[in-house]
Amino acid sequence: MLRKAPTATLATALLCAAPFLAAQIDTNKDDVIKVDVDLVNVLASVRNKNGALVGNLNKDDFKIFEDGKEQPIKNFTRETDLPLTIGLLVDTSGSQERLIDIERRAADQFFSKVLRPKYEAFLIQFGTDAELLQDSTNSPRLLREALNKLRLSVQIGGLHPGPVPTMQNQAGTVLYDAVYLAANDRLRGEVGRKAIVVITDGVDEGSKLTRDKSIEAAQKADSIIYSIYYVDRGIYRGGGGFNTMSIGPNGEGELRKMSSETGGQVFPVSNRLTLDEIFREIQEEMRSQYVITYTPPNPKKDGSYHKVEIRMANKDLKVQARKGYYAVEQER
Repeated sequence: MLRKAPTATLATALLCAAPFLAAQIDTNKDDVIKVDVDLVNVLASVRNKNGALVGNLNKDDFKIFEDGKEQPIKNFTRETDLPLTIGLLVDTSGSQERLIDIERRAADQFFSKVLRPKYEAFLIQFGTDAELLQDSTNSPRLLREALNKLRLSVQIGGLHPGPVPTMQNQAGTVLYDAVYLAANDRLRGEVGRKAIVVITDGVDEGSKLTRDKSIEAAQKADSIIYSIYYVDRGIYRGGGGFNTMSIGPNGEGELRKMSSETGGQVFPVSNRLTLDEIFREIQEEMRSQYVITYTPPNPKKDGSYHKVEIRMANKDLKVQARKGYYAVEQER
């Protein structure tokens, strides 16, 4: 059974806890939090025309729309100190075999630099199955030990399956299943900001669930997906039994769809943009986010999907935010 998130005790922590959260809170009696008004919460990052993050904007620089209709912004802040849970998902299928050591070292550096007192991270590897190597923790040491357990996952059933249940046992790479499990089983009940960082070549050849279902799970968990597109092209060029049609534009395009729908982005690893530099970029973005909340025009929790759009007053600025949310009851 997966661990439940701790009960929030701070009003600020609630602003980013889920698609619908409390704005008017009564904590005068025995520190009990009472929810009076539900809000839609959106995390946004803004870049200028040169691609640099912009962190000095105010409420008047943003307009937010739900299903095409502008909504009054109720709360606006730049929050870098809210709780943050990061799920790192590492592709350990056969096509990634020669990249695992590089990923292990870069991820270790990332965890050691990004984790703060109110931040936690967990680690999942996925190939023919998905395995939770480390539950949510604030300890870089525990995460480092888990990273040292990364291993090739190419056999049906895997070696020593972990507590994250595999959704099926077909051969292949269960990318979409792994994203779904991280979002639905690990992040949906957490408070604060939530992010999934997935390192993969974008190939999925065994998931029971579709890409759209993994996106839906991330949206319901109020989680951003950052995709690191990492391809060992030498493996594909050299044969090795891998399908060359599964990489290139196809793999990257699948990742781009998952990331753009949830407010994240894709970072292709190249000679000019190394894995270390990408982790630094993600770290900087997590520390430069705006929190925008508004009252939904339709408060019904009927499971319907609502489109969200943020427009900038300055047309030279580009905003990055999730494109919608599902009106569902959240775990409290």
